[in-house]
Amino acid sequence: MSRVEIAVGLVVLVAVAVALAALARRMGVAEPLLLTVAGVAASYIPMVPRVDINPEIVILGLLPPLVYTAAIGTSLVEFRPKKLSIALLSVGLVLFTTFAVAVVVWRMLGVPFATAVAIGAVVSPPDSVAATAIARRVGMPRRIVTLLEGEALFNDATALVALRTAVAASAGAFSIWEAGANFVWATVGGAAIGAVAAGVLAVLRLRIVDPVLDTSVSLVAPFAAYLPAEGVHASGVIAGVVCGLILGQGAPVWQTAASRVAERTNWRTIQFILENAVFFLMGLQVRHILEDAWHGGLSHTTLLITCLAVLATVILARPIWCFPSTYFAWFVESRPRGKPAPAWTAPAVVSWAGMRGVVTLAGALLLPESTPQLATLKLLALVIVGGTLLMQGISLPWLIRLLRLRGPSRAEDALQSANLLQQATTAGLAALQTEIAPETPPEIVAALEDRVTRRANTAWEQLGRAESLRVTPSGEYRRLRLAMLRAERETVLRVRDSGTVDHEVLQYVMAQLDMEESIIDRVIEPGEFDAADPAAVPATGGCEHLREAVQVRVPDTPDLCAECVAQGLVWVHLRMCLTCGHVACCDSSPGNHATGHFHTTGHPVMRSVEPGESWRWCYLDEILG
Repeated sequence: MSRVEIAVGLVVLVAVAVALAALARRMGVAEPLLLTVAGVAASYIPMVPRVDINPEIVILGLLPPLVYTAAIGTSLVEFRPKKLSIALLSVGLVLFTTFAVAVVVWRMLGVPFATAVAIGAVVSPPDSVAATAIARRVGMPRRIVTLLEGEALFNDATALVALRTAVAASAGAFSIWEAGANFVWATVGGAAIGAVAAGVLAVLRLRIVDPVLDTSVSLVAPFAAYLPAEGVHASGVIAGVVCGLILGQGAPVWQTAASRVAERTNWRTIQFILENAVFFLMGLQVRHILEDAWHGGLSHTTLLITCLAVLATVILARPIWCFPSTYFAWFVESRPRGKPAPAWTAPAVVSWAGMRGVVTLAGALLLPESTPQLATLKLLALVIVGGTLLMQGISLPWLIRLLRLRGPSRAEDALQSANLLQQATTAGLAALQTEIAPETPPEIVAALEDRVTRRANTAWEQLGRAESLRVTPSGEYRRLRLAMLRAERETVLRVRDSGTVDHEVLQYVMAQLDMEESIIDRVIEPGEFDAADPAAVPATGGCEHLREAVQVRVPDTPDLCAECVAQGLVWVHLRMCLTCGHVACCDSSPGNHATGHFHTTGHPVMRSVEPGESWRWCYLDEILG
């Protein structure tokens, strides 16, 4: 193919993948499923040329940024308590599946056992892209998503090391001690190289304030960790993951705010394009791999039975391992801390979230040309990818609904966000008081106080319900400010078209307007929350005032704020004092009568009386409960 044809093909590939991903989101279908099916259909269109993926491009070009972008978005705080569970899945389950599949392939195809282990390693790791994409789409509980993401970070490394060892064994160069040493070196060496790469990049970032330069460093990061590790036969995947985890955890300290925003936007774009293009490419491989295996000399009956047997083995191996490992991890890690045993529904969902993807396909392409039954082994990998994506990917939402598992609560998220912003606001206002100088203009102090207070109030306003919520101050502020910005931008564009102002000046002013518009707080409209999903937080004990507060019965319908009625004001939300039952308006309301009641009476705890809300707030300790 000419360079122009290759360039056109890449453009078409990205455009089609992005369009299909947008269609999948509109239809409410998991993107990997639609993209793979569309790729299969496209492979049978006569005008679509045969696409042969170079496995080195996938392993060295696509895998590093994909694992890195997953790692920088992973929380080490949430990762640590589940480290044993993640290790049992990402190492133990991969090896268990590898040898289970190897036994089936060895018995049914008669290939050397080392070759069977190689194909077992190819099909053993669930795909990080497919698992997390479908998990977010179907609304899994966060603890399960965290477990799947942690598993996906390291299982590719285990599978690739096992594949490398099996290929070496099939060539006759193998010993159990050497295999063990190679595995240890791949793990420890990869982690060490990833940590060193992260340290070097962190030092650079501390000296870079330009967002463009910092983003450029970020784009190099996955390859700076991955390639040196692969060069010394360590695990590049582990190196990329460790590097991403460290840099993601340290980003708030090592990077400027502008750099973090730019990096987050760029990596989300790269991840979106690569993920969708990879799944579409996988679908394009189906026709040609199927044809090669169909005419490979093996009887069609044996071929079909082997494919079904391997698919069944891959699917069944996961629950066989997941259930005992889940309760073993609880017994070792959580039981000593007094945590109850997990319900059986959690390992059930983890067992069914075993979709395979890009690493499986790339691993099959990495098998040497001299491998016995190579065409059949490639077909096996393809059947596992397609079968798990279609069977498990389609049925996973149904399983979650059947087990009555709830995804993240938007109402609870909004409540925790409001609580955290309130704490940040209190700290910011305290810092402001210490920094005020005698010459500081009072209007500057007032403007700053108004800004941070409005931001906190905006978060609290999101908790209101449609039946009780009028137009909120932050919502009205956002509506009016956006209208002003549209008028301001139209004026700047008219000046630009007149040619009376230098282009650099126009760019600067337009950037100021764009920046302000991008940071205007998004106000969630009332009614967006599920009415059956009360805004409540888990009982954590809180402070002594929250523990001692009496739960005053809330009226069937919210009362009114008597002070607002007397003063002719309109309230936003209503709060109730848990000492005397007095109902008053919130801080977003013009009168701030609930807070005023606290300052007058000293009654420490109030609660929301909006429909469906049960959270409480201690004024003295500024704690949510």
